[in-house]
Amino acid sequence: MNDEKQPPSKTGRFSILRSLWYRSRAEALDDAEAGRSITMPIESGVPPLQQVLRRLAMALLVLAVTTFLVWFDRDGYSDNSDGSVDFLDAAYYATVTLSTTGYGDITPVSDAARLTNILVITPLRVLFLIILVGTTLEVLTERTRQQVRVHRWRSRMREHVVVVGYGTKGRHAIETLLGQGIPKDKIVVVDPQRKIVEAAGTDGLVSVLGDATRSDTLRKAELQSAAQVIVAPERDDTAALVTLTARQLNKRATIVAAVREDENVPLLRQSGADTVVTSSSSAGRLLGVSMASPHAADALEDLMTSGSGLDLAERPVAKDEVGRSPRECTDLIVAVVRGNAVIDYTEPQAATLQAGDRVISIRQSVSIS
Repeated sequence: MNDEKQPPSKTGRFSILRSLWYRSRAEALDDAEAGRSITMPIESGVPPLQQVLRRLAMALLVLAVTTFLVWFDRDGYSDNSDGSVDFLDAAYYATVTLSTTGYGDITPVSDAARLTNILVITPLRVLFLIILVGTTLEVLTERTRQQVRVHRWRSRMREHVVVVGYGTKGRHAIETLLGQGIPKDKIVVVDPQRKIVEAAGTDGLVSVLGDATRSDTLRKAELQSAAQVIVAPERDDTAALVTLTARQLNKRATIVAAVREDENVPLLRQSGADTVVTSSSSAGRLLGVSMASPHAADALEDLMTSGSGLDLAERPVAKDEVGRSPRECTDLIVAVVRGNAVIDYTEPQAATLQAGDRVISIRQSVSIS
């Protein structure tokens, strides 16, 4: 019996090609659908409307230059209606010439006028058409280019951070992430308001327009391959639904959620959040510290703001620190993370650092350029 693999038949090859075609078509339709809700960062600093107005101004300048050239050499032109060419006739001739309409009612008759048409007006006509056709093609190809950018972005987006909500909490969370060295192309914003999504795109962030409680919206943000998820909507019930949906899509991602009321913390944890931050309670504690010790409150604000002097950071224990006391480290260790437990550095269990430990330390801020 011959065990060698037989080459696929024509029918088999056709089936393979057909399946590949259907798959590529499905991916293209998916990218087209995503392209309508995903806002990519603005590549240039000039808004699209300003670009169109600039090209329109260039076209009008070319038309004006051509009109003055014809009017300046009006004696070399002949008008079939009255024989003379005034400024209106010059503008009319420039318009029909640059648009390649060419009725032929006004024609250059002198050698100088014909030479000017060959050397000057014809290049201006070509320039005018380039401006006109270029603007038209750019408008027509903008959607295709958006789909290509979305497809390339989705194919390489892995281990990124998804931030749900670009309000006050979401913006400050992203500022902290950037201060910790996470690049902008590794952060995706999800928000239901178009103006906020456009603002995130202006800030250089990829943003998705849609309801984050729906799995389709989170899939457009590639949440299923994200490493961290920050849930910071305006309402606690929305935060719970978003957390539950995000956990169903991604079992391994670290989810940090923000709520307003303490009573909703257990609900968020049951929904799948690893860490829940109560904004109202945190603000109240900071107010109390500020009243009792304003300088201590300033120090806490400094620690929570990356790049402003001192930073509170978590890092793995270095090889040369294993077996040593936290007090012997170069930076100030305030806690040791061993497994899932956070141990105060003064506790006996944290007297000696072990391999695999992580430490929470206070260190000098490092500016990220």
